[in-house]
Amino acid sequence: MDVAAVARCVVRCYVSPAFGESEPLRLSDRQFLRLSLSASLSPHLSVSRSLKLHEQSHERRLSFFRPIMATDESISSDCAGETQLINGKQNNIVWHNCPITKSDRQQLIKQKGCVIWITGLSGSGKSSLACALSRALYNRGKLSYILDGDNVRHGLNSDLSFKAEDRAENIRRVGEVAKLFADAGIICIASLISPYRKERAACRALLPEGDFIEVFMDVPLHVCEARDPKGLYKRARAGKIKGFTGIDDPYEPPLDCEIVIQNNGDNGFCSSSSSLSEMADNVVTYLDQNGYLKPF
Repeated sequence: MDVAAVARCVVRCYVSPAFGESEPLRLSDRQFLRLSLSASLSPHLSVSRSLKLHEQSHERRLSFFRPIMATDESISSDCAGETQLINGKQNNIVWHNCPITKSDRQQLIKQKGCVIWITGLSGSGKSSLACALSRALYNRGKLSYILDGDNVRHGLNSDLSFKAEDRAENIRRVGEVAKLFADAGIICIASLISPYRKERAACRALLPEGDFIEVFMDVPLHVCEARDPKGLYKRARAGKIKGFTGIDDPYEPPLDCEIVIQNNGDNGFCSSSSSLSEMADNVVTYLDQNGYLKPF
């Protein structure tokens, strides 16, 4: 594309309704457009020269491109002060509906999107169950994805500490992402300690009734501490970790969860769950009986 075509495209951006609120072209910008157009018509004025003339001012260059880079999801710094809040939300944010719905996506992959939220103390087997469950679903041709409490802190939540407010934000973010997976028709397996009922209830409230399946790994503290696969209990007992769930921070067990998996401390998991594969099969059976492994 020659410079004249680029210039015409720029002019259209400025007069397009999508950029109706953008600031008008400044004098220097109009001069640059004329130079660009002249460069395409005159053999004596090179394109590089016209560009160098405009690049003499970094501030002018930024002001020139700012309206072009604006999108429906961005607000320039000039307008940020004018944004008002309505019920705690910006009044310029509007939900955009898509004709392809959750039902369409579920029909396409022949399953029902939901969130399986595995909660329990550290060392209770949450991550192990999540992986076994994902494998069992895969073997049945069903699509799932695991949001592991440790894994999400390597990326999505890498900016969060283990302070109370950051731990709450960690759960909130995972809940929101899990909701998106479920809306895509995917069976999302969230595996986190998530020690407080209030935060788990808030994640449940994000989804339609029945689409949040809480699995409680009911394993006593002494069993988890004896396992201590990451050495965290030892460090917490030594005072090297503060606010560790089960030691100096409480864990609130679910009161009305959908699935409970218990451990007797000696012979593995009871309640007909003596192995990871059997535990996973129990969850798959629940999903099958409640229609999650078919679109409708």
